Amino acid sequence: MVTGFESMQKLGKENMDVALESFGAMSKGMQAITAEMADYSKKSVEESGAAFEKFAAAKSLDKLFEAQTNFAKSSYESFVGEFTKIGEMYADMARDAYKPYEGSIKKAGK
Repeated sequence: MVTGFESMQKLGKENMDVALESFGAMSKGMQAITAEMADYSKKSVEESGAAFEKFAAAKSLDKLFEAQTNFAKSSYESFVGEFTKIGEMYADMARDAYKPYEGSIKKAGK
């Protein structure tokens, strides 16, 4: 009876350790994603301010439309690139959070 209780305690501790390791990986991943999004937001605001200055300095409608077109193109490319990167970061976070469970799943399969 005592052996059964001790093995249940050991199993509970192992499961808690795995869950905490997984939570740590998710927390670390979310912190990295949040920092990346904050950096992108800051960069986007700075680029928007610079573009507005170019718009205000345009001497003709042609120059204004050219500046606006260039800004729209670069903003779109930056947005797609950044959110591709963030998507990859989410995938990496999910893989890292799953890794601690791989050993437990293999043990359960035996």
